Amino acid sequence: MTFEDAAKHALAFRDEREWKQFHNPKDLAISLCLEASELLEVFQWSGTDLEVVEKRKHASEELADVAIYCIYLAEALGVNLPSAIENKLSKNETNYPIAKAKGSSKKYSEL
Repeated sequence: MTFEDAAKHALAFRDEREWKQFHNPKDLAISLCLEASELLEVFQWSGTDLEVVEKRKHASEELADVAIYCIYLAEALGVNLPSAIENKLSKNETNYPIAKAKGSSKKYSEL
């Protein structure tokens, strides 16, 4: 399934249930943060298992929730998400040139 197909499916799922009426940008941003916290919780107390191999299915489900709320929020704000991602990556290419950033975890202001 392509990203565009997944986005259409997520929006259709919402629309079939008439949930758009509840999806204002503020509440969607809150929901996005809550779902991101649930994803983070998958990794809590994982010790040396940085990939939480046994919890991969749970992580996948939480990641999907985060992505769905991103789709809903982008739609509510009138943001073309693929274009926004491409624009941000272009900006990041300027901030993190390969010659300076490759293999480094430093912020662009520290490179």
